[in-house]
Amino acid sequence: MAKNKKDRKKITRKLLHKYRMVVLNEDTFEEKLSFKLTRLNVFVTITLSAIILIAATTYIIAFTPLKEYIPGYSSAQLKQQASQLAYQSDSLQQVLKLNNQYLSSIKNVLTGKADTSSLHRDSLLENPIMEQEIEAIEPSRADSLLREEVAQEDKYNVLPSATDNIDFSLFPPVKGSISEGYDAKDKHYAVDIVVAKNTPVKSVADGRVIFSEWTTETGYVIIIKHEYGLLSVYKHNASLSKEQGENVRRGEVIATAGSTGEYTTGPHLHFELWNEAVPVDPTDYIDFD
Repeated sequence: MAKNKKDRKKITRKLLHKYRMVVLNEDTFEEKLSFKLTRLNVFVTITLSAIILIAATTYIIAFTPLKEYIPGYSSAQLKQQASQLAYQSDSLQQVLKLNNQYLSSIKNVLTGKADTSSLHRDSLLENPIMEQEIEAIEPSRADSLLREEVAQEDKYNVLPSATDNIDFSLFPPVKGSISEGYDAKDKHYAVDIVVAKNTPVKSVADGRVIFSEWTTETGYVIIIKHEYGLLSVYKHNASLSKEQGENVRRGEVIATAGSTGEYTTGPHLHFELWNEAVPVDPTDYIDFD
């Protein structure tokens, strides 16, 4: 404790010890100015000067036009001029469009496609020629047949329309008869397709395997994530040929059908289809026959 007190007193003496700063004439050594200073006074003076300098700089940047010369700042006048130039540019485009329409009318008169009564500049302002009217055309037989074909393709397409992505269509995982269909009321969000044991199960579309494991209730299960928020689920398999994280192609074998798990009554594929986290009836998009 005594040592600490001595150290403090020593520091205090150093801070308060007085010094004299003298300004002398170099030739005559005559004293011109003199100041009494302490270390504490010098520290306080420097600190206050720094604070005042920072405050003055902040004020100049915030409240004076000098801030316009700082990179990254733009004046209100420049912004106003930019807005006015944008409006003028838009107006010039409109004038240019009307002039082009007027010149087009002159051309039509000179080529005999129109009479001089239509050659009136003011009429463009009243009824400007925007675009040619679209003529209604009755669809041909070939067009009707094409529309019918596209509608049939839409029946088995999970997308809103077949034209959204022509390359995207669903491949049947297996072929067989459906023993139990999709029933949302009974919470059976799948179709059960009866197949022989060890029948190859194929991916309905390109995607990535996000689950490939054994479960007590549904045996070997594999889930694949596809484009457009689509998920396909395959349950009760006898074996799995793809692991989690692998990429699969449309029609590629991913498992073999079986009868594993507690909730099974024989060899079949329990197939689910989910679109944007909502279960959908697979028979609306895939033909299993």
